[in-house]
Amino acid sequence: MYYHIKDFVIDWEYESESTLKLFRNLNDQSLTKQVHTNVRNLGYLSWHIIHTIQEMMARTGLKIDIKEQQNYNGESTIELCEIYSLGSRLLAESILKNWTDADLGKEDEMYGEMWKRGMTLSILIRHQAHHRAEMVVLMRMLSLPVTSIYGPVKEEWAQWGMEAMR
Repeated sequence: MYYHIKDFVIDWEYESESTLKLFRNLNDQSLTKQVHTNVRNLGYLSWHIIHTIQEMMARTGLKIDIKEQQNYNGESTIELCEIYSLGSRLLAESILKNWTDADLGKEDEMYGEMWKRGMTLSILIRHQAHHRAEMVVLMRMLSLPVTSIYGPVKEEWAQWGMEAMR
């Protein structure tokens, strides 16, 4: 739960850059590869992360002016990166412009519940991290490079001349 907008913005800058780093390691062919019938593909997960910024913030009254569509529709990795980057920037700008710290205590209807806006922002970040983790697993399965976010990935241990932890 956030109580200060500046704390969210600091976290959001790191989190959104981490997401963008991961998106940049995708390629157009990887977006539609299906690794299992019960697993969403990378195009779907990428677009879901993008769309949720817009959809969740609309429930708080903030309009994030990016492409309005619920599902992945064949966008290229370049388009995904551009749309995500724009949405991420617009989110931070909109919050800084339209909300005060006191607004973080206001409640909005979210999926049948009432959430304080500070909680909504916290869940938005966790939601993104959750889906990035799904993406990392799929990226590994598709032999795509992954990036460190909260700690080194296996490949970075080797770059440092160390054996990766098991």
